[in-house]
Amino acid sequence: MPPIIRPSLFNNNPPQQCRWHLFASASVLEHEAALAIFNASRQALSQRGEFHIVLAGGATPRRVYELLRTMDTDWQKWHVYFGDERCLPVGDAERNSQMAALALLNHVNIPATHIHIIPAEHGAEAAANTYAQILGKVELFDLVLLGLGEDGHTASLFPNHAWGATSAAPAVLAVHDAPKPPSQRVSLSAHRLSQTRQLIFMVSGATKRKAIADWRNGKIIPAAAIAPACGVDVYLENMDWNN
Repeated sequence: MPPIIRPSLFNNNPPQQCRWHLFASASVLEHEAALAIFNASRQALSQRGEFHIVLAGGATPRRVYELLRTMDTDWQKWHVYFGDERCLPVGDAERNSQMAALALLNHVNIPATHIHIIPAEHGAEAAANTYAQILGKVELFDLVLLGLGEDGHTASLFPNHAWGATSAAPAVLAVHDAPKPPSQRVSLSAHRLSQTRQLIFMVSGATKRKAIADWRNGKIIPAAAIAPACGVDVYLENMDWNN
């Protein structure tokens, strides 16, 4: 698929430039995504001595994280953040932080003080305010990982909701009426997710076909609001995305 440069959805924002990468199967996509994360960490550690990564939730990222934990990197210098979280009790199986812990974080030697979990158990508003303060300590992420929902949502930025795509948007949004349970969530805004040196969407499964077609055809979906200066790399399982 050729790159697509799409005009900004919002005034004064940069256009979104997408580079589409097709892989023969979901398993190949997962291996290539894990390798891309490893290479990004190596570059960041070489150039800046730290690696700041935003993790995504979902099935495809989980399998990527399981692969990643076998790689040889200086985990002590990783700093981990989350793109969104569900307002559920600590340790709940549906929390993104719990999935990441089981798939990756419990198996590697990242210092606990470097794992920045969204305190969503305190409620959407309080958690958003607290996490915004944490994010204020990092200007640019090194890598942001995102998934894509069947309706075009990413993180907890849903259609017909606020996405926080303008430069004046807060870094973290409290989501009170998400169309998927639980309704209470916390999400980094589109603008804050765009403050990164590299950004990868990981998309697999036939149920995402319509969302990809909408995105490529210029429909205004949440994923299209993510517009980092570095552009967006979309890792796709190879299938007929146009139908």
